[in-house]
Amino acid sequence: MHLHVRATPNARRSEIVGWEEEAQVGRVLRVRIAAAPVDGKANVALREFLAKTLGLSKSLVTLEKGGSSRYKTFCIPDGTQI
Repeated sequence: MHLHVRATPNARRSEIVGWEEEAQVGRVLRVRIAAAPVDGKANVALREFLAKTLGLSKSLVTLEKGGSSRYKTFCIPDGTQI
């Protein structure tokens, strides 16, 4: 299953803001991440945050697209409750 995320790095704390409709990609989950977007640290922190929030192991959450973009696509197991 694909999960479309709009990430905002350098936030005070990591948190899920909610679902939004974006003209570019459609329905996305907006997430604030406390990590800085330097050397991929925000991507790693986002992946770990999503895994923890969804109750999955980190190895089951993979970044498919958007490594250097605010809009990212993660692959998560089918049937995961979001």
